[in-house]
Amino acid sequence: MTVRTFAAAAAGFGRDLDEGFATISALLGRARAAGADLLALPEAALGGYLSSLHDDPATGEPADVPPQLEVDGPEVRRLIALAGDTVVTAGFCERGDAASGGRPYNSCVAVTGDGVLGHHRKVHQPLNEHSSYAAGDRFAAFDTPVGLLGMMICYDKAFPEAARALAVDGARVVVCMSAWPAARTDPSPVLADDRWTRRFDLFDRARALENQIVWVSANQAGTFGDMRLVASAKIVDPGGEVLDTTGTQAGLAVASVDVDDAVDAARRFMGHLRDRRPRSYARPSAPLVPARAG
Repeated sequence: MTVRTFAAAAAGFGRDLDEGFATISALLGRARAAGADLLALPEAALGGYLSSLHDDPATGEPADVPPQLEVDGPEVRRLIALAGDTVVTAGFCERGDAASGGRPYNSCVAVTGDGVLGHHRKVHQPLNEHSSYAAGDRFAAFDTPVGLLGMMICYDKAFPEAARALAVDGARVVVCMSAWPAARTDPSPVLADDRWTRRFDLFDRARALENQIVWVSANQAGTFGDMRLVASAKIVDPGGEVLDTTGTQAGLAVASVDVDDAVDAARRFMGHLRDRRPRSYARPSAPLVPARAG
């Protein structure tokens, strides 16, 4: 029996890296006090997210771009130094390379005091995010002190194939880091009732249930640029039940799970991965186009 304690943060992060690291240090202190083996920080915890998902109407360009960092750069090394024995996942804007034509990636890392354990580049891009970032192209599980782990970023979770790829690759825990906003059009005055808050929560529970995995969801909180972030950090068990959540407030969701026991129990009779029929799903890959009227 190996019980792991997971903490997922709902917190705001802006451009000031020193302020961001002060927030991370405080969250780590709270997570350690709760006995957490893993702390999930939001998308863009190092340097903040885009201030808008819509290009500047005057220029047609992104309104601003976060500072571009490197996986082996001083900021990630600083995160490593803070992490110690705790697995910490955090998002950042990664400096572009030749493959991206110099455009940065929306990325995340998992670290401990021993160094970088895993690295993911966001694959799916909502609205005009492609104007600011190049897309990643894969999902892969990797070994950590809390077991085989998978990572994804925000809109990645809207695609069942992403979480399924990680589960098939052996991940029993998936961390999703987000900067998920409330609706821009017809927003609800009560954040908990906003349709984009509900979608955020539904995706978290569905991805955990359909893959029978432990799901750890971190999100930005408060406001940044023209966005109101929905917070709603949570831990979800392999049956899709929310073990703890911050709701729409900043805070820390914490839950302890015997991962192998929980996953094995969920899969014992209704094994969603075991019962797949991959040959039935295989079809030529082509973009969807609207059907023409007869």
